[in-house]
Amino acid sequence: MNGQAAVDHLLELLDLEVLGGAGGNRRFRGTSPQVGMQRVFGGQVAGQALVAAGRTVDPRRQVHSLHGYFVRPGDTSVPIEYEVENIRDGRSFSVRRSVARQHDQVIFFMSASFHQPEPGLEHQAPGPVGVPAPDQLPTVADRLARYPDRLEIWNVVPRPIDVRYVGEPGWVAPGDRPAETRQRVWLRIDGKLPDDPLLHACALTYASDLTLLDSVLAVHGEVWGPGGMIGASLDHAVWFHRRFRADEWFLYDCWSPSASGARGLATGRMLTVDGRHIATAVQEGLLRKVGS
Repeated sequence: MNGQAAVDHLLELLDLEVLGGAGGNRRFRGTSPQVGMQRVFGGQVAGQALVAAGRTVDPRRQVHSLHGYFVRPGDTSVPIEYEVENIRDGRSFSVRRSVARQHDQVIFFMSASFHQPEPGLEHQAPGPVGVPAPDQLPTVADRLARYPDRLEIWNVVPRPIDVRYVGEPGWVAPGDRPAETRQRVWLRIDGKLPDDPLLHACALTYASDLTLLDSVLAVHGEVWGPGGMIGASLDHAVWFHRRFRADEWFLYDCWSPSASGARGLATGRMLTVDGRHIATAVQEGLLRKVGS
């Protein structure tokens, strides 16, 4: 499933069922794709947790940051319940805590802050130059033609995001990936989203977990899977700087400032085609050699 059908499926995942509560303290239920995955994709949990938090906030206030921790692997076979706590509603900011539970245990929790936009200082660091445009890069399907053993997983997992790697992705065979200090990937939701800014922020949050940790492996020319590494997200943070549409191309410019003790830190900035810096993400992950 890809294209608009996969995007519609993503919108269904983000359309949480309301279980109860009122105001800024409410409970929701979300589901996961039934595709045989062993655990819930972290970006999905973070995106759903943000939907839950955002649905309790005045829509004039837009999310400007989120900070979350992955506590336990999610079970794709059962729904996830989200409990939102109203931490504060001030004159300009609203803060929510969103907790995801399965089997009566916390699997993820997040703090998210929402701000009513106001005038202020404006600047951004220059973006990279000389990066090929997304239409000049191969699709993931084109790259997978070299790795038929990966096609089985690719064909059963919904693909709501169009991904164009500037360099080699982390799922190639060992030895096929040169070491690089940066990993750059063009991303966009592969279809049309409604105009709701919260949905675009949630879709960007979903996408932000796809390739970020890959930049830690890129420094060493390492890959995922047999002969390479296994990993898991430990925490995740996103700051939203400017308005954007997640169904339009943005460059995810990622690098890793440090790795030690089986943990790697990755950070990435997201820039539109015309160079606007729309968001920044930071994540730490657990990374171990396969078999260790």
